Amino acid sequence: MKTIQIQAFVLCIGIFTFSCVDSTNKMNNTSLVKEKKNLMAKDILGNPKYLAISYGGYRKISRDSQPSLQELKNDMKMLSAMGIKILRTYNVQLDQAANLLQAIKELKSEDPSFEMYVMLGAWIDCLHAWTNQAPNHDVESPNNQAEIERAVKLANKYPDIVKIIAVGNEAMVQWATSYYVQPKVILKWVNHLQELKKEGKLSKDLWITSSDDFASWGGGDPAYRNQDLEDLIHAVDYISMHSYPFHNTHYNPEFWGVPSDEDQLTSIKKIETALHRAVQFSRKQYDSVSNYAKSLGVDKPIHIGETGWASISNGHYGPNGSKAADEYKQALYYKLIREWTNSENLSCFYFEAFNEKWKDAHNTKGSENHFGLFTIDGKAKYSIWNLVDKGVFDGLTRNGNEITKTYEGDVKALMIDVYVPPTKNEVIAH
Repeated sequence: MKTIQIQAFVLCIGIFTFSCVDSTNKMNNTSLVKEKKNLMAKDILGNPKYLAISYGGYRKISRDSQPSLQELKNDMKMLSAMGIKILRTYNVQLDQAANLLQAIKELKSEDPSFEMYVMLGAWIDCLHAWTNQAPNHDVESPNNQAEIERAVKLANKYPDIVKIIAVGNEAMVQWATSYYVQPKVILKWVNHLQELKKEGKLSKDLWITSSDDFASWGGGDPAYRNQDLEDLIHAVDYISMHSYPFHNTHYNPEFWGVPSDEDQLTSIKKIETALHRAVQFSRKQYDSVSNYAKSLGVDKPIHIGETGWASISNGHYGPNGSKAADEYKQALYYKLIREWTNSENLSCFYFEAFNEKWKDAHNTKGSENHFGLFTIDGKAKYSIWNLVDKGVFDGLTRNGNEITKTYEGDVKALMIDVYVPPTKNEVIAH
């Protein structure tokens, strides 16, 4: 299969300027700093000035090696430089989340204008999850209570930083066969946290949600729809839904294949139109959740808790698969998904900030290891090359490395790894 080779002017510098932050935004005005400290979830979610991202700071092949406080602070400085102001974390079982909150607190102390908020995830499992026993999806893990208690403790310790608690991550979607639970479990803990708010044991302004696949919110298979899910939709302060057209280039590729009426387009145009269809795919999933919630008489915010695009795959999404994974397509998706969500005042916790190699520890080129906008060593992928050019990362480092571009900034070298999506006929045949 031939790859695409183009000149460096194909994607103009400045195409991603929406994510750039003007250094003049740093303010020392005391009253303004005070105003920022009083911001709540309702003020920052859906606000395009508060870009969101999913964050994991793990550098090693195992999460047994936790990032240090200084490493977390370095990461925060990088994300702040690119305009990120809200982070999403996934569990409080390990040290990373607590240390991250401490790191942000110290950065705020060092610079009162520093601004970063957190959507704190509490991991929820079923009984026997991640063990050699068969998971019991109808019974929850006894570990869940302690996880919720830790989240509550951190939210109360850092009320100026933690603005949201998310109960579970993809904990209801049934393809999460290792650990998923029934909606009644998530509902139980959401109601518990809402009751703590009423009792004054949590801030009344803290928003409670669960972050799950669009299908789990009733947007797909009607089999997910039941009374517990309806009650959950009523109980959360907003809906946090996930959408992954990237994965669907393999599992549900109807939108991905190049149709016959695009045969005469250039290779680049075929890629661009495919990425536009990918964003439309996410928009339809968003609308499906919105329509279901409205059918229940619920009119509350819905934000994107996760979506992303991997830059490398030696599996389903690589050259021998859907040909979706590369930095060029990742950059287009990042641009388009931000444009859509910003224009509609939706928060998008883009997945993710940095590559993490523990996710597919035995396969270095597995797609799960390559969703970051940065490599583990701090190289900026094509999505944010323009920010390197603008100097927003000057003086910042990751793992001791200055922030430079992948492919040494050579677009022609990057495009060698870019493939045109298969034709629609090829998709159907597959």
